Amino acid sequence: MALTRKLLKGMGLSEEQIDSVIDAHTETVDGLKSQIESMKADAGKLKDVQKELDDLKKGKDWKAEHDKVKKEFDDFKASTSAKEAENAKREAVREAAKKAGLSEAGIAKAVKYADLTKIELDDEGKVKDADKLVSGIKDEWGDYVTTTRTQGQKVETPPRNDGATMTKEDIYAKDDKGRYKMSTAERQKALAEHPELMTA
Repeated sequence: MALTRKLLKGMGLSEEQIDSVIDAHTETVDGLKSQIESMKADAGKLKDVQKELDDLKKGKDWKAEHDKVKKEFDDFKASTSAKEAENAKREAVREAAKKAGLSEAGIAKAVKYADLTKIELDDEGKVKDADKLVSGIKDEWGDYVTTTRTQGQKVETPPRNDGATMTKEDIYAKDDKGRYKMSTAERQKALAEHPELMTA
């Protein structure tokens, strides 16, 4: 039975009550229509999705696809691990070269030309036989080992006594008129007695 104004009037409702009932009924019906349309649209999509799924099942080898993706991941993981190990070995060579006393240029060459296949790392990522590595680097790159020489503080007028060491300044000292205080023969003798002053 349809809900009409005539039916509601026959029930003894006022015009205002009839309007309220009709409005509520219309709102309910419109809401239901909207839901029905949405369900129809979803049902249409479901058919499309099912068709795509059926097509995929027919034309796709999922195991092969899975195996391919897994292999790519495993290769990437292995490559990353190898790169990390290589970096750790290069850093180990750098540290060993520093311990061997190489100059910066020597360290760079030792790292660049190191045979990383001969270097083994332990579980903690540290080099096995580190002392052997340092020794090998020192032997191979000995030309780049730096030597440090301790040099005392220069003093303008060093203290003198009978047994004091002569300085280069003493040998080449000049008087007020600009003449050498020592003769040429005396300077040569002093330089012969103190050859270290020639390189000072």
